[in-house]
Amino acid sequence: HDIRLGPQDVENNRNFATKLWNAARFAQSNGIGGSNSISAPKAELAVNRWIIGEVVETVEKLNKAFAEFRFDGMADVIYHFVWDQFCDWYLELIKPAFVDGEKQEMDEESKTVAGWVLDQILVMLHPFMPFITEELWHAMGERQYDLIVAKWPEPKAKVDAVAKHEVDWLIDLISEIRSVRTELNVPVASKVDLVGW
Repeated sequence: HDIRLGPQDVENNRNFATKLWNAARFAQSNGIGGSNSISAPKAELAVNRWIIGEVVETVEKLNKAFAEFRFDGMADVIYHFVWDQFCDWYLELIKPAFVDGEKQEMDEESKTVAGWVLDQILVMLHPFMPFITEELWHAMGERQYDLIVAKWPEPKAKVDAVAKHEVDWLIDLISEIRSVRTELNVPVASKVDLVGW
């Protein structure tokens, strides 16, 4: 079959690879390393329980698409999980805050969960992007084996409905605020009081 592949597709994929690379660099700069467990780590914070649930749902979707030989569907699922849930939301929500100009340390739970999620991402992406994922796999810490022989993700966890509701509500709220700011042409750097009604 002929496939549609134009300059825009190549550019989009380059941007995705850059996004993944930057996520790994962010992890390294905040003391996040590779995981030593295939099972999901224990988590108390809602944001961490949420992202573990997102991994569970993503693996289920990938397995279904793979069983149906829908490789385009697999690529779409992992693309949106990495770009939307992991990079655009999760990493932003766990970013260390600045208090009085001082950068605060990221909590250990978030470091552990973020390292585990990034490992799951590299395994899931490996069939589509073998070279960059193998490079990042070894860059994230000492490994006993190459990524190509890593086990397919088995989170052994469930979607936490409470955490999913809480974080999805927060994401919707922030998205609405950003939308209103854009509509009203409020500069991004301006601090605006949020008032409920």
